[in-house]
Amino acid sequence: MNCKFMVTAAAVLLSASLASWAQDGAALYKTKCAGCHGVNGEGKPGMKAPAVKGTKLEASQIVDHIMKGEPNSKAPHKKGMYGVSKEQAKAIEDYIKTLK
Repeated sequence: MNCKFMVTAAAVLLSASLASWAQDGAALYKTKCAGCHGVNGEGKPGMKAPAVKGTKLEASQIVDHIMKGEPNSKAPHKKGMYGVSKEQAKAIEDYIKTLK
């Protein structure tokens, strides 16, 4: 088999996989996060839910916040978000980082 073909095929598969991952993150954000943090990550001051768009948090901090929560936060972030796997939290984090 042609090596150039194999590299091209691998790049196409990787690109499709990354696009799917981003879509999953957007869908997860929409169902799990947008109700409080806004559709575009703008936050909802009336709910005391901060904006996530343009966050200065590191990727690992966002994932930890989703997975483990923080004692001083209000629900659902007082504890980790129920039913969200580490892979899903990473997909959400990836999507949040695209919000500008």
